[in-house]
Amino acid sequence: MNEPTHGEVALALPDDVAALAQLPADKGEVHLVHLYPREMSIYGDLGNTRCLAARLRWHGYRPVVHDHHPGAPWPERADLLLGGGGQDSGQARVTEDLERHADRLRELAADGLPMLMICGMYQLFGEAFITVEGQRLPGLGILDVTTRGNATRMIGPVVLDTDFGSVVGYENHSGSTVLGEGQQPFGRVRHGQGNNGSDGYEGARVGNVVASYLHGPILPANPALADGLLEIAARRATGDWVPGEIDDTVATRAHEAQVRRLLGS
Repeated sequence: MNEPTHGEVALALPDDVAALAQLPADKGEVHLVHLYPREMSIYGDLGNTRCLAARLRWHGYRPVVHDHHPGAPWPERADLLLGGGGQDSGQARVTEDLERHADRLRELAADGLPMLMICGMYQLFGEAFITVEGQRLPGLGILDVTTRGNATRMIGPVVLDTDFGSVVGYENHSGSTVLGEGQQPFGRVRHGQGNNGSDGYEGARVGNVVASYLHGPILPANPALADGLLEIAARRATGDWVPGEIDDTVATRAHEAQVRRLLGS
């Protein structure tokens, strides 16, 4: 990976994405903020940031990626926020910093900033996480969800019906999440266990905040979801969304094959 250099297009991007710098990027800058990539990015969640940066390049926009670490100043600009999963120790290391920026994050969510929060960050954006031992850890309260730790993990491939079309991914979580009354889920489970293995829901959504347990990472296998988030971010950043033509043949075939394999249709 390239060394992050403030102000460069390829800030904190891998070489394969940075190599796209020769493509035209004259439709404006879109700033992506990855929250806690060291502490909260397991099971391939970093791939979501790489996917969005690459697709912005292909669409003709200039991606600027900010990695936000605990204790660091908040980036001057944010058009889309990403967060991933982590171990309990990782969640503990980001708690103080997350609380420091809690009001800002709530204001950005209420203002319609697009966000994608996966697994551990999904739980921290909820009302509370109650550990197996019964300790109640408060969340940001952006999502009306409550999570309890379980001794049994929910693991395996998932297919969802969502507002972005069918979504495929892989879940791996011990937390069991329950939606509050009136809380919109991210999707309905067609295969897999979802939030808790019993109510048929997966993830949660408030405005443009999308939260899910799906790793994989989720975005490369679901281009419609990736572009749905980018459209919101680009319109906020530049006033318009002018997508380029992207050949998603391979991603589409892989997506469809996974749906057929799991649903038999």
